[in-house]
Amino acid sequence: MFEYDLTKYYNNNFKIAGVDEVGRGPLAGPVVSCAIIMPNDKFIEGIKDSKKLTEKKRIALDEEIRQEAIAIGIGVVDERTIDEINIKQATRLAMKIAVENLQDKNGKNLSPDVTFIDAENIDLNIRQESLIKGDDICYPIACASIVAKVYRDNLFIDFDKEYPGYDFLNNKGYGTKKHREAILELGVTPIHRHSFLKKLLGKK
Repeated sequence: MFEYDLTKYYNNNFKIAGVDEVGRGPLAGPVVSCAIIMPNDKFIEGIKDSKKLTEKKRIALDEEIRQEAIAIGIGVVDERTIDEINIKQATRLAMKIAVENLQDKNGKNLSPDVTFIDAENIDLNIRQESLIKGDDICYPIACASIVAKVYRDNLFIDFDKEYPGYDFLNNKGYGTKKHREAILELGVTPIHRHSFLKKLLGKK
């Protein structure tokens, strides 16, 4: 049961988009956002903030969400852009791209009537509501958090093959002890965020 009540929007048959991101904190890889419009009259059991789900459960729910979603958009902003404009601006950009990429199953672009975002504002001329802990209290944002998380995790399956030794399959770019030690031993890869490595590498 989600705390934030969307009944008035559902009753007016609004197209409601939830938007969330994943990957603000890692040392490597892009920040990924998902925008999603779910049906107003059908809800998937077990949906919650992606951080509160096991990987197995996230993957299962991701499939179910994708089957039921009216429209999905993904926004990916790479590590080079993160270094150039900082992670906050990169996150907002990824969210904007995700909303602009909203498409239904036939590839038709859809624009939401209102967008609910996890603790951010997007530079778009669309009605939007920023919710603190939105992925915890708002159903469409929680759905977006799951799809974004699974999408980004899947990128690291390929990164792990391309850059062996960094344990990307398990750390997803986050700064685990094994990951930090690998950076010091093997060096920096093209997917590392240089602006996040200054302390580790002793640079100013």
